[in-house]
Amino acid sequence: MADRPFLTDVKTLRERARQHIEQGAVTPGYKADREVVVRLLNEALATETVCVLRYKRHYFMASGINAQSVAQEFLEHANEEQAHADSIAQRIVQLGGEPDLAPQGLVSKSHSEYVEGESLIDMIKEDLIAERIAIDSYREIIDYLGNNDPTTRGLMEGVLANEEEHAEDLVSLLQELGQ
Repeated sequence: MADRPFLTDVKTLRERARQHIEQGAVTPGYKADREVVVRLLNEALATETVCVLRYKRHYFMASGINAQSVAQEFLEHANEEQAHADSIAQRIVQLGGEPDLAPQGLVSKSHSEYVEGESLIDMIKEDLIAERIAIDSYREIIDYLGNNDPTTRGLMEGVLANEEEHAEDLVSLLQELGQ
């Protein structure tokens, strides 16, 4: 065992894996507070779902000379936010939780707001604000997770990277429209 001083011996790993098998992916080595992680993930799920709905509205409501290309960007972002929501919901289930998609609670749990926007510029700005909120809140979730849940941290790091891309896309749209 001198070659593997930091690893648990195989016999112990095998014995632990047979305990509490109903917990699936959550093994005794899981270090995070599952209830807190599931709550945070349900807040992220609500945030993503509200973003999908806002982007979809903006997609359908976009009008004006530059509307077609901007609407396509809104639709692309809506689809990516939906993929985030799906991944987050799957992780909640892996952790033994239940994804909370009850419509009446989405807005209260979401970190971002659902703001319709009056004009194309307003819509872009509201989406940018929502992305910036998601970026900060997801960074905090990642910091909270630390090394206690590397799988959820990795998921949220991927979502964060995509949210940062969305923010850059929206800033570029504003610049192209002279804002």
